[in-house]
Amino acid sequence: MPKVLMPLPSLDFDPTESAGSWLMLTEAGHRVEFATPDGRPGAADDIMLTGCGLDFWGFIPGLRNFTLLGKILRANRQARNAYHAMEQSHEFQNPQRWQDIQPDDYDALLLPGGHRARGMRQYLESAELQRIVLDFFLKEKPVAAICHGVLLAARTIDPASGRPVLYGRRTTALTWALERSGMMAGRIGRFWDPSYYRTYLEKPGQPTGYMSVQHEVTRSLAKESDFIDVPASSSHFRAQTSGTRRDAPNDSAPAFVVRDGNYLSARWPGDVFTFARTFAAMLDEKKSC
Repeated sequence: MPKVLMPLPSLDFDPTESAGSWLMLTEAGHRVEFATPDGRPGAADDIMLTGCGLDFWGFIPGLRNFTLLGKILRANRQARNAYHAMEQSHEFQNPQRWQDIQPDDYDALLLPGGHRARGMRQYLESAELQRIVLDFFLKEKPVAAICHGVLLAARTIDPASGRPVLYGRRTTALTWALERSGMMAGRIGRFWDPSYYRTYLEKPGQPTGYMSVQHEVTRSLAKESDFIDVPASSSHFRAQTSGTRRDAPNDSAPAFVVRDGNYLSARWPGDVFTFARTFAAMLDEKKSC
């Protein structure tokens, strides 16, 4: 049975991107194991799970649990159910520490995302995880990254060339259009915490969007055109780009993924089921070789 490593931060990872991937991979017969900074079970972003705190009254204790906008922006029912099932799994409850990861013990690597700076920065800035990512790329093992998970790969440098491991590859990631839409929704509903949807903010003198996922990832590539977004010619262009439709185990129309050899990428939680199903098929290909 192929073993897939899914590293997570201690808290604030995206519940859909992690659990949707776990569900599709395990249903396809692959074993998913987890790793966290301290070897304790991680906890997903509670706002994305419950929706509490995404409405403009969300800072008021007595009203916080009453959600309107939060019901739309949170993980959907399928993703929430998958997360609760993943939480109960033996593998999730018994992660190893990042520093103890032995890449040779695994057949593939999956990097989920998450946007909440409070917890995600330890993951995105981890030298330990970059070491792991580098090993998988150098050995040409299958790697999948979604949303901010692509940023972790983009920050991983191959010391032999001095270039990011994504240099020369084609990839997608959280687009600036989707990140900006989330930011605007957050500013309306979560006005007391307007940067909730932005993990990194621009510094004085930097243009708007400079620290977005898309723009940082693009700076790691050989050429700007290697960042792939949904083409205007796509028959499902509106569903794929509106930010209001998400895929499902039986509906890939809203999803968009990019494969480049043994590397697979996707943009946001709305791609996750198609993303993970495609990765499972990649692992089956590798197993049959």
